[in-house]
Amino acid sequence: MSISETETHAAPWKTSARATLHCLTGCAIGEVAGLIIGVTLGIGVFWTITLAVVLAFVVGISLAVKPIMRDQGLGIKTALKIVWVGEVVSIGVMEIAMNAVDLGIGGVDVPSVFTGVFWVGIAAAIPCGYIAAWPVNHILLKKQLKSCH
Repeated sequence: MSISETETHAAPWKTSARATLHCLTGCAIGEVAGLIIGVTLGIGVFWTITLAVVLAFVVGISLAVKPIMRDQGLGIKTALKIVWVGEVVSIGVMEIAMNAVDLGIGGVDVPSVFTGVFWVGIAAAIPCGYIAAWPVNHILLKKQLKSCH
């Protein structure tokens, strides 16, 4: 395989890697904020994870919608129609992976955010969310179900 063929073949994976990183940014911001709030308030594992997931979706989708609204001059409803399928699937996969890892480590079921296990859980969960969502984003981009910002 020549260099140009290799570069051409690798480009979609690079694009999906960037799209996944963009998605992970919003997802991780919302997830960590939800975990910090939930653990600090002591609302329990179920409600902490629920809050983290809701905030991950809100922040993640917001970060996807904003550039489309700005760059294409669209309203929020139109921008949401463009991104909702790809973002819901991508964030959903990330959240399943991240929360499974965090639960497995025990980072959600701690008495305080000042517990080391809390931060170990987050540190392990974020890369796992990325790894789980990268091939999914690759497929979504290939099938044109996700836009790359």
